[in-house]
Formats: sequence, structure tokens, C-alpha cells
Amino acid sequence: MIKMADVDNDGEKTTDKDDLQVLKELVDDLYSFRDRYFETHSVEDAGRKQNDVAQEMAKTLERLEEKEDLYKHSAQFLLLRGRCLNVGPGFSQSAEECLSRAVKLEPGLVEGWNTLGEQYWKKGDLTAAKTCFTGALQQSKNKVSLRSLSMVLRQLPPEAAAQEQSKRIVESVELARQAVQLDVTDGTSWYILGNAYISMFFTSGQKPQLSQQALSAYAQAEKIDKASSMNPDLHFNRATLFQYEEMFSSALDGYSRAAALDPGWEDAQEREKQLLKYLDQITMLLENKGKVKARRLRNMLSSLSTSALGPCSSPQFRSPSGRVGSLEPRLLSALTHGHNGGVAALGKVVFSLMSEGRMAFTFGMVDSDETCCLVMVYNTADSWGVLIGDTVVIPEPQVKRHSVTHKDKSYDFRSIRVDSPLLLIVNGKKQVMKSQSAAFVTYKPQSE
Repeated sequence: MIKMADVDNDGEKTTDKDDLQVLKELVDDLYSFRDRYFETHSVEDAGRKQNDVAQEMAKTLERLEEKEDLYKHSAQFLLLRGRCLNVGPGFSQSAEECLSRAVKLEPGLVEGWNTLGEQYWKKGDLTAAKTCFTGALQQSKNKVSLRSLSMVLRQLPPEAAAQEQSKRIVESVELARQAVQLDVTDGTSWYILGNAYISMFFTSGQKPQLSQQALSAYAQAEKIDKASSMNPDLHFNRATLFQYEEMFSSALDGYSRAAALDPGWEDAQEREKQLLKYLDQITMLLENKGKVKARRLRNMLSSLSTSALGPCSSPQFRSPSGRVGSLEPRLLSALTHGHNGGVAALGKVVFSLMSEGRMAFTFGMVDSDETCCLVMVYNTADSWGVLIGDTVVIPEPQVKRHSVTHKDKSYDFRSIRVDSPLLLIVNGKKQVMKSQSAAFVTYKPQSE
């Protein structure tokens, strides 16, 4: 209960500090209710969460209003009111006004600057948000400002110069790392570090160690903080990475979990549906060899010969792995899982498909044995593609076997992963630079 003018042992009225302390505990409890909702509710209640939080906010606001006449010129009270109004997902004009007044009255109020920064962010004013978080850090180095600034840097509009954008991403990773160092037990900081690593992964050539670092940061967030394991955004962002890494079962589980934890979030449901549709399409097309009629297929394959190897038949050919020397053609059925050094896969395109969500350009290729295999090409420019009937050579193919099970569906197929169209020989020719996307896969965490 809020202490009204209680009387202490000396017959004096309790101080303002007692009142404000009680109000602060109420606001802290409100945030705890929001962030730890699933510790007191089941996932089936997920659809009610936003409404339940709004009701708790209204109750807390009522308690604050009882004291408004006493404290309306107190920076601490204005901060508490602003924080209370900030608990919802959207922008609040009243919250912005309270917090702006609080930091004017007390410019050293770090929590005031951080919460005001959040409000600007929700409003879509990223520049003002950045100013708030930077200002808070000038007052004192704290994890909330560090990780918030990390997020804002990644969400500012892309710089014209790719180099500047890269510098910004590197800085955002460094800020997130510093936030974790200040408190290694904070799951939110680990989660935001995971997002920073994913951004770096997608904008700097998809180095495998960055993917690993992102997954490790997410795992750490879940391990030390139960609320993080119930964060739909974590599951969604990690699923995006799983999908890119062709870990399709894990990606589907992640999208599905995100949708269960936030039933109103259409993107999560949509991504799960899109990926299932993609797997349905490719397995059906593989089975039917792209629906190319038998006679047409024989005609296409009759022109397939080792002369199609083009540059790969030259003793000076440099493979993606750095090996120099001609490559030996190998039937698709004879390829082993993993890296196939010194050999090339050779076939005719029988279907192609651009996956929704711009992950990979996908096509099916049939070799002289009439074996059909899926090829997924990453980092393609929008204008790049292959046509039915094209002859494609894949130097030193990277082969993967997929066995995917999700809900009542299962898929089983083999594929070849190609990280850039520049690695392919199409109709005897190497591909030109503009066939690769200028910046690698663009990616922005859905929400943080």
C-alpha cells in the first residue's frame, strides 16, 4: 500500500522519499508483470498478454494519479509516470511529455533519458532516440543505454557509403558487447548482442563464426533468463538465421514458437507458412523433374557434354576452395555429402523458383543420368536467374541432405548450396559481378 502520511516513532510524517519509493516499486512490478508474464501464465494465454498489461498499467497509473498534486513538479515522479506510460508497445505523447519535463528538471536522470529514448524510437524518430541514449552514456556508462544505442545504430537508414554502414554495424556489436560485460546475467543484453551479430553476419560476407556467435548469444540469453526464452522476437530472429543456414526444421520451430508467444504477430505465422510452401513446392518439383515432359528432357540432355564444363576444363581453373587445375565431371548420384573437391556437377535446369522472403534463388538441375537435384544460390542480384534448358556447372559442389519434420509434415531431399552466383558456370560462361547482390542479404531484426 502507498503510505499516506504515516507517523513514524518520532511523531514526524514519513518523507516524500517513502512515497516515491513505494510508487517506484509499483512501476517496477508493472515491468516485471510484462517481462515475466509467462512465469505466471501459460503460453495459451499469449493472446491476452497485451490486454492484461494494459489493465495493470491503468491500475498503476491510478495509484500514481492519487499523488500527482503532491509531486507534479518532481523529476522522480514525472519519470515514474513516464515509465508507467512507456510499458505498452506503442508511442505515448503523455509519456514523452512527462519524460521531457523530468530530464529538464534533472538533467542527470539516466533512466529518464533512456525511457525518453525508447519513446522517440517508438515514435520512429531514431535520431532523437540516438541523442537520448548518447546523452545518458555521457552521464554514466550503463547497460540499457549501451544496448539501446546498439539497436538504434542498426536501424538508422542505411548510409550511402557501404563503408560507413559497415562501421556503424561494427560499432553496434561493440556497444552490445560492452552492455553484456557490465552485467553478464542480463538476458536482454545477450539477446541484443545476438541480433548485432546477425546484422554483422548478413552485411559482411556471412562469416560462419558470426553465425555461431549469434547462436551462442541467444543460447546464453535463454539459459540465464527465463523471460528471454519466452521472447517471440528472439525465436523469430534466430529462425531467420536458421533458414539461411538451411536448418529448416529449427527455422520452422522458431517461427512457430514466435507465433505462439505473440498470436497477433502476422509476420511469424507468414514466415512459417512461406517456408512450408517453399518445401512443398521444391519436393514436388524434384519428384516430377520440374514437370518437363520425358521427350523434351531427353532432347535437353542430348546436348549435355563435357564441353559444357567451359573454364572448369582448363588446367589453370581456380576453384572456390583455391585449388588450381581442371575439374572432373561427376554424376549427381556420385557426389558425397559435404565438400566435393576436384570435381564439378553438370546438368540442365528443369525448374527455377524465387523463394518468398528473398533467401535463395532455387533451381532444379538434371544430369545425364536423369538424376534431379536442388540447387540453392545465395546473394543473387534481383536481375540474376537461370532459365529452363540452361546448362549449369557447379565447381566443387557443397552437398547437403535434408530431413525436415514439422507438425504433420516431413520432407527428405538433397541439395547443393552455392554462396554466390559468381561461383557458377552458366552456358559455358562465368557470371559477371553484377549478378551478385551489392550488399549481401539485407536483414533487420524484426523487433528488439
